[in-house]
Amino acid sequence: MLSTEKVNRKRNRTIRRGIVLMLFVIVIIVGLTLEPGKGRTLAIGDQAPDFQLVDLEGNVHKLSDYKGKGVFLNFWGTWCAPCKREMPHMESQYNVFKDQGVEVLAINVKETDLKVSSFRNAYGLTFPIAIDKTEAVKEAYRIKPLPTTILIDPNGKIVDIVTREMSEEQVKHYMEMIRPEK
Repeated sequence: MLSTEKVNRKRNRTIRRGIVLMLFVIVIIVGLTLEPGKGRTLAIGDQAPDFQLVDLEGNVHKLSDYKGKGVFLNFWGTWCAPCKREMPHMESQYNVFKDQGVEVLAINVKETDLKVSSFRNAYGLTFPIAIDKTEAVKEAYRIKPLPTTILIDPNGKIVDIVTREMSEEQVKHYMEMIRPEK
């Protein structure tokens, strides 16, 4: 017969091995579910990552150049039905808020200049539209569904993240939210 001390040591050793095995399994599962190079997702209150893109007219847009203004940063595609429906609302409210310190920057994800330019002309859009040809900005902001709008305050902080189509009233509300104080 085994002594009580030996039984206790064996039981404790088995428990420790079980705990180590569970931790090992958890590490493997977490490692397999994370995409390489991805950190945590952006959240309200985070500083918006700076970027530089060129719009359809050849103008360079850096987020840091908009310090002191509210930025309505919209990620979209020409093929995206919700994007098509919300673009006229964005244009309408841009015309109301552009003189109040709110900028709209629409970032198309990886389409051709011709497609994006045709879309802009068809919808009569006047706010800047840039194309994220390498998806670097999309990745920096960890954008999944289109449309996604990142609302950035005059200090460069993320105020809200909208991952759905917006009505005109919602677009207006968000632009009011990021408008600089007078």
